[in-house]
Amino acid sequence: MAAGVSTRPGARLRALAAGGTAAAAEAPAPQEHCELCGTPLGPQHRHLLARASRELVCACRPCALLFDREGAGLGRYVPIPERRLRLDGFALDDATWESLRVPVDMAFFFVHSELGRTVAFYPGPMGATESQLQLEAWAAIVAANPPLEALQPDVEALLVNRARGARSHWLVPIDDCYELVGLIRTTWRGLSGGREVWERIDGFFDQLDRRSTGGR
Repeated sequence: MAAGVSTRPGARLRALAAGGTAAAAEAPAPQEHCELCGTPLGPQHRHLLARASRELVCACRPCALLFDREGAGLGRYVPIPERRLRLDGFALDDATWESLRVPVDMAFFFVHSELGRTVAFYPGPMGATESQLQLEAWAAIVAANPPLEALQPDVEALLVNRARGARSHWLVPIDDCYELVGLIRTTWRGLSGGREVWERIDGFFDQLDRRSTGGR
């Protein structure tokens, strides 16, 4: 995985990150706990971004709320927001997409505060890989799509799906992007990925649509 990108926490992805096999990652996962207070967590829970390590930390809602206040915890943790916005009418034609030089048809873009610029990553069977983003092309996309000006650095992303004819765009919490990365990494088979991974990808985006509100 490229430097500066951490997969979503969880037993399955941690097993893979440690060099485990996909089969091992599919084994029943132990219950996760809040990494701040130890409270048992359900499948749906909040995440925080640890500034120093740039890793995602599982948190119970009370602990997450503690860090929602500006300056809480001396800025050690940044809460991952929960808004999901489907960007209807997003202005991104094929020529502009090609100018970004992303080699596949799925990618996510976020502002990397330490680098002071927007970065682009695309998911694949080996994890998330950074693409050398053309800053001029990105600036033009932001100018054509005002919602991108409100992206919270490090913790929100533009997620683009153009695979198999799709033309869909969302503003999402960064952990959604890492969830997609983990899904692809654990289920990809062979050169094309196989039927299962594409069914899982379709299911991921269908669920994202259901959880999102519409917007320009």
